[in-house]
Amino acid sequence: MQFVQHGPDIPDALLQAHEEGRVVFFCGAGISYPARLPGFAGLVDKLYSNLAVTPNPVQRAAIKAGQFDTSISLLEADIVGGREHVRRALAAILKPDLTASNATKIHESLLKLGKLRDGRTRLITTNFDRVFEEVIEAESLPIERFRAPLLPVPKNRWDGLVYLHGLLTTAPTASELDRLVASSGDFGLAYLTERWAARFVSELFRNYSVCFIGYSINDPVLRYMMDALAADRLLGEAPPEMFAFGSYSKGREEDRANEWRAKNVTPILYREHNRHAYLRQTLHAWAETYRDGAMGKERIVVEYAMTHPAVSTRQDDFVGRMLWALGNGSDLPAKRFASFEPAPPLTWLEPLSQKLPLGGHLQRWLTRHLGDPA
Repeated sequence: MQFVQHGPDIPDALLQAHEEGRVVFFCGAGISYPARLPGFAGLVDKLYSNLAVTPNPVQRAAIKAGQFDTSISLLEADIVGGREHVRRALAAILKPDLTASNATKIHESLLKLGKLRDGRTRLITTNFDRVFEEVIEAESLPIERFRAPLLPVPKNRWDGLVYLHGLLTTAPTASELDRLVASSGDFGLAYLTERWAARFVSELFRNYSVCFIGYSINDPVLRYMMDALAADRLLGEAPPEMFAFGSYSKGREEDRANEWRAKNVTPILYREHNRHAYLRQTLHAWAETYRDGAMGKERIVVEYAMTHPAVSTRQDDFVGRMLWALGNGSDLPAKRFASFEPAPPLTWLEPLSQKLPLGGHLQRWLTRHLGDPA
């Protein structure tokens, strides 16, 4: 279902699982781009630049190969003061610009989408930055936070926002900086040796459908998680379906979709435009509709009831929006459609009859037309 014009088409399976509280959003660096923060590649570039280090041939090879975690390990080993010096530079780089346009909009939407109907929150990020913290504090949200390696058990009782790779405090100590998962050595401890992150991820994927947001296709973070899941598959584990929002450039949609499928992830793709505007708009519309429940779906009915389905397009699939609103749990949207004045055009009959049972309120709408002498 497409929430906004030109936006990604969200699979019905994901929408339904989310309504049932079975989805966990897994958030990467891309969600903080509007706050003018870099992704992993940009972070590494800024670290070397800010520390006035010119990458040597080994470091350049790691960066070129996309092994950004390795390049941080090499940098920490290459300079005086090593680990703490690099991490203090990292903390300085990851200060968000909250004056930037839409700096916190994606985070606000994800906090709404991550809130279950019973009030609990289930949300995960591998980011260190404090953009989520800014939103939580600004809106006085009663959300518990967990910082690695002290993580909850990802089962029914879990309630809170998980910083899987750590969180930068406002004035980080050397010990807090040391606990951030940034270098290849950190990832090795978290996913391979001590395995506390691998155990969390494995248990999470057994219990929930995971939706990745803000990750690039070759993100090192995804590589470690997929390796952990591959080990589970060797033991016969079959996790629920995984999804990922991802962008594509012109002519690259099918290639990008296949790259995600190769990772056993269902892609939800959108065209690259204006710093991921279609993703931001989609998450905002989805979050507002979800927050308002049946009333949110009624808004969709009111907006499109008098529109003819024939003008719906792949770029603006309002028929899909209408069908989702009418067929998703509550009968209030269908009641609103049936009682709309004037009666919605009969051209809605074909798409409705193909997807939905024409009983109850929808039957009354049809009767209004059949009983009309005109």
